[in-house]
Amino acid sequence: MKQIRSLIRIVLIVTLALFAFPAPKAFASPSTQDSVTASAVFVPAQVSKVGFVTSGLVKEVLVKEGDSVKAGDALVALDAPELQFTVTAAEAALRSAQVNAELQRYGRVKEQRNGKIFWTQLPKEFIEIADIQARQAQAALEIAQAGFSQTVLAAPFDGVIASVDIMQGEFIRQGQVIITLAALNNLRVETTDLSERDITKVNIGDSATIFVEALNQTVSGKVIAISPVADTVGGDVVFKVMIELDEQIRGLLWGMTAEVTIGA
Repeated sequence: MKQIRSLIRIVLIVTLALFAFPAPKAFASPSTQDSVTASAVFVPAQVSKVGFVTSGLVKEVLVKEGDSVKAGDALVALDAPELQFTVTAAEAALRSAQVNAELQRYGRVKEQRNGKIFWTQLPKEFIEIADIQARQAQAALEIAQAGFSQTVLAAPFDGVIASVDIMQGEFIRQGQVIITLAALNNLRVETTDLSERDITKVNIGDSATIFVEALNQTVSGKVIAISPVADTVGGDVVFKVMIELDEQIRGLLWGMTAEVTIGA
């Protein structure tokens, strides 16, 4: 009997405890933040490392670091007297062929028939041959000029000379990078430590806020590219995201660092 009473007492105590101390409610975990933050660096929108398609001695370096150039401006010239001579000879051959073609076209042949003298035009075949020779001379000149043009390195786009890695009189090899050209008037932001967890939250077209540490300024932008291939930095897997600025702020330089917040 005492055991039954003891059991009833225990049940009552447990029941009262349950009502006095209800089970804690399950709290929903905070919603995942839509925005992500990453470190970044400013890079030019366009960078080109250029060199010659042929080898030779540097005749003249026409630019220096910091110079602004336009597309097509000459940067470096090679010493190639044989190619220059080929162009000069081809120009002379073309002039000769053109003069001969004109003579054949308007030339006359003196003939005497029945005691009378007649001037007749040269046979058509002569004119056609002369015209063919002139066209061949023109083609030869264009080939010579194309060869000579390879001895002058020209700027592929408007930009600023970032580096010059050659000196006058130095021998350069085919394909050797000797000039770095960058479009420094249009800088973009490239993330450096965006993790594989955060990259899933980033989409093309997302808005971004960029804080430029060196200038203590903030500028807005948007995501224009996401690298499909990861990099490994210090053992961490990171993805590069390219952000275009809504405006270029004064004082920005290639290599300045920034902190970017992408998304809401």
